[in-house]
Amino acid sequence: MLNKILSQADTIAIGGHVRPDGDCVGSCMAMYCYIKENYKDKKVTVYLEEIPRPFEFLEGTESICHEIPEDKTYDLFICQDCGDKQRLGFAAPLFETAAHTFCIDHHISNESFAEENYVVPDASSTSELVYELFDKEKVSLSTAEALYLGIVHDTGVFQFSCAAPSTFRMAAELLEKGVDAPKLIRDTYYVKSYAQNQILARALMESILFLDGKGIVSSIRKSTMEFYGVTPKELDGIVNHLRNTRGVKVAVFMYELETNVYKVSMRSDDDVDVSKIARYYGGGGHKKAAGLTMAGTHYDIINNLSEQIELQLGGSL
Repeated sequence: MLNKILSQADTIAIGGHVRPDGDCVGSCMAMYCYIKENYKDKKVTVYLEEIPRPFEFLEGTESICHEIPEDKTYDLFICQDCGDKQRLGFAAPLFETAAHTFCIDHHISNESFAEENYVVPDASSTSELVYELFDKEKVSLSTAEALYLGIVHDTGVFQFSCAAPSTFRMAAELLEKGVDAPKLIRDTYYVKSYAQNQILARALMESILFLDGKGIVSSIRKSTMEFYGVTPKELDGIVNHLRNTRGVKVAVFMYELETNVYKVSMRSDDDVDVSKIARYYGGGGHKKAAGLTMAGTHYDIINNLSEQIELQLGGSL
């Protein structure tokens, strides 16, 4: 499938969602390395917003473009780990003008918006889907590191239910390519800056239980982020810490993008499909991990979300 799509293009752009996370960066850089190494006649460029610093060890990240050249068009735009074209952010115009578009994604909210689509909602990560498209014999160490990064971050280091037997088999194959898994996991997933630990502590200290302890929520104002000197990329993982609270079925973490506009992340167990709640408010994601952007005070937002959560919990409250 991939070989056929690439054969029709000389110039290729790769893009992912705004505020790129591990799977977005990993899958995009894996595709970039694979094309660079195995299709030397192709010109390929990655378009992403600024990536988290721990991911910069990946091959090719120094060449990522953060803005689009004037009047630039491509034969092919490969959209990865992105549920809709609006989530491409600044790179969306390149998607619109490309001669051909191809989307690889695992979000249940994806409605196959590209000309060709490879969307598998049950997959652990977009990185796993990308790997399935590659000739395994042609996967280099650089490509393997990017793929492993993506899998690690979207499975919570293989803790989440999305990690299927196929995920572990793929991880083993990538280790055989020479990936230093302990170092990669520690450096990109567990190691945090002092400021990140401070903001995490504050988020946990100020969290509130709701729906008789079935839900937990915490919010961070923009002024607080400025005080600690952290960016949105440095807030990754806080919602998972909240989710680990005993008795909680849904965790909600939100941070202020601008005055009374919040980016909201949700995590849940089997009792609540947070992707349905996210889609109801214009967001998207997976059954147990989803997000959205909503206007209002953080009190308004949690009141709205709790109504939808309670509808799903029904008699379990």
